[in-house]
Amino acid sequence: MNDSARDRLTSGEAWDDFCETLKTAGRIVNQFNDEPSDQEKAEWYRYLSRMVRNGFERMVENCEPERPRLRDAPWRQSINVQSPDQDHLMCEFVNGDHEYLITGNRGTLPYFVMATWTAPQPTDLASRNWAKQGTDGLVEFDPTRLTTTSFLKSEDIDFDNEGNFEVILSRTAQDRNWLRLDPSSTGVLVRTLYQDRESATPASMRIERIDHPRPKPIAPEEMSANLAKAGQVVLGYAELVRDWWENNLSQRPNEIQFSESTYLSNGGVLDRLHGFGAWQKKTSEALVIRFTPPDCEHWTFQICNRWQENLDVYEDQQGYITKFKSVLEPDGSILAILADGDPRVGGNWIDSFEHETGVFSLRLIQTLGGPQITIWRVPLVELENKGLDSLHGVDPILSGQLTD
Repeated sequence: MNDSARDRLTSGEAWDDFCETLKTAGRIVNQFNDEPSDQEKAEWYRYLSRMVRNGFERMVENCEPERPRLRDAPWRQSINVQSPDQDHLMCEFVNGDHEYLITGNRGTLPYFVMATWTAPQPTDLASRNWAKQGTDGLVEFDPTRLTTTSFLKSEDIDFDNEGNFEVILSRTAQDRNWLRLDPSSTGVLVRTLYQDRESATPASMRIERIDHPRPKPIAPEEMSANLAKAGQVVLGYAELVRDWWENNLSQRPNEIQFSESTYLSNGGVLDRLHGFGAWQKKTSEALVIRFTPPDCEHWTFQICNRWQENLDVYEDQQGYITKFKSVLEPDGSILAILADGDPRVGGNWIDSFEHETGVFSLRLIQTLGGPQITIWRVPLVELENKGLDSLHGVDPILSGQLTD
């Protein structure tokens, strides 16, 4: 028993520290060099509310050492340009001391990948207050700074004739269907991939401890740790979107670059290329985007707000296009029109939903390379009146570089 962690919880100190951490996270919106609009501030505070829900779901409800669960990400929570064509089944660990078994059926999904991760968290996190350290404390304790330590692709899993499978998570190597755990492992994530959700049979998966421990009532020191983790989740993701925007994406407007280090900095898996950039235009303008997808398992091009959230139209099949839900040009390229209204010039219209700036990305799964991306910024009325002839004389922006 950890007496200091217990006392911190029972005295109310752990709760107060959690609340103060949320206040610190909320003020990060004031640190942007360009003033977010009123619309963006409304989305910012909604984003924080979603991250609070995310922290509680992951670190309070889904972090019981004796009763692991694989749960999808909370509804409408979108982190790091989250793909609409993927589900994210997560289970949090205190550490990598135990062995687990994932059983399930792949349904009709063409592909999924399992990955274990680790994140900075000191062993005495439940005994300490974190709010006064602010973002400086994230160096030592940041549940959002995920590093993938091992991954297993569905093509490397043995399935029976009906699609059933078993995967062991352990520190001891197995001959097949093995996902490695390290002493510092803090979770496992399964990314499932859909071509068409409406026609697909979803995968079903469950996780269990191999030693089948008897569940225990929650202890004060455990809740002290859970509150600390939940608070740092909110602070970590608030700081992440600020850092990505201020120190990376906003430095190169209307360009997409592929960077392994950027993608891997938050739990990415090396089965894909993921390019990110900042898009900018006035509501009276459009961005015309052209690229030729390489041969790959799947690709998704999507736009998000500044906080890396899918726009509110994505549930209406808008805000993104994919390999299986897009119109190809005769030469095999993709033409995408990012605008508040459909100019009806062909290609694929992507509704910017009254936003003037945000994050966009191109995700390529199981690919050998990425494409060149060409972007034109033009007045929407000219595009509506002249069609693609309005691009003549407009200097295109070229990107798509693999920087590392």
